[in-house]
Amino acid sequence: MSKRNSQAAKTAARERLRQERERQAKRDKIKRQVIVAGSIVAVLAIAGGISYAVVQGNKPSYWEAAKDDKVVAPANTSGKDGTTVVIGKANAKKTLKIYEDPRCPVCAQFEQTVGSTLDKDIDEGKFKFQYVGATFIDNKDNGEGSKNALSALGAALNVSPEAFLEYKTAMYSSKWHPDETDDKFKDDSYLIKVADTVPELKNNKKFQDAVNKGTYDAWALAMSKTFDDNKDGVQGTPGFVMDGKQLTADGNGAPLLTVADFNRVVDAALKG
Repeated sequence: MSKRNSQAAKTAARERLRQERERQAKRDKIKRQVIVAGSIVAVLAIAGGISYAVVQGNKPSYWEAAKDDKVVAPANTSGKDGTTVVIGKANAKKTLKIYEDPRCPVCAQFEQTVGSTLDKDIDEGKFKFQYVGATFIDNKDNGEGSKNALSALGAALNVSPEAFLEYKTAMYSSKWHPDETDDKFKDDSYLIKVADTVPELKNNKKFQDAVNKGTYDAWALAMSKTFDDNKDGVQGTPGFVMDGKQLTADGNGAPLLTVADFNRVVDAALKG
């Protein structure tokens, strides 16, 4: 091989190596650009996700928003926003006010033990019954069941006072009342299932529509506020008041959980 050919070969080899280096440099540049662009997109996506999460987190919950809805009061109510619920014979001279939270286990104990006596006394005109619904148990665990059940009770009250009382009894029964830690009452279908045990509510489309649509949700919140703002000094449920005085089994706050205690204390209050 001549010296000239050898030099030309070396020059060609160096040129090919230069071109290959240029191509590799271009590939590396493009790769860096893709990585940078991907990183920017990822950062923007994360930032967007955080912004969305912040916006969503700051949006009021359904029940918080419902506070501003127009209150639709059920039939068979009176007073501001229909939050006065009094059931009984017109000639009954005194009224027994009972505070209850639908999820309250002690309320369930009262209803299962004394509920039939209470209903009998109302029917016989011994006293009128005033119901005050509370939802404070929801506040303990971010629940919805107390509010949702109270709204369903409003739908039952719109049907009739009798349907309301029977539905309340069913809700608190050992068969249907859930453990306090189980927020079953937040489920409309469960509330309707319970209602199907009440003759006036079974397959009652108007009642079911009111439950599913939340017709009385704002009313339930208004009713709950009457518990929060009550002037009777009641701080828990069940609470019993007659003539502005709390009624307790022992004078120290114990609820009326037996028929004997209920009859003794209420009879004394009726005479007082």
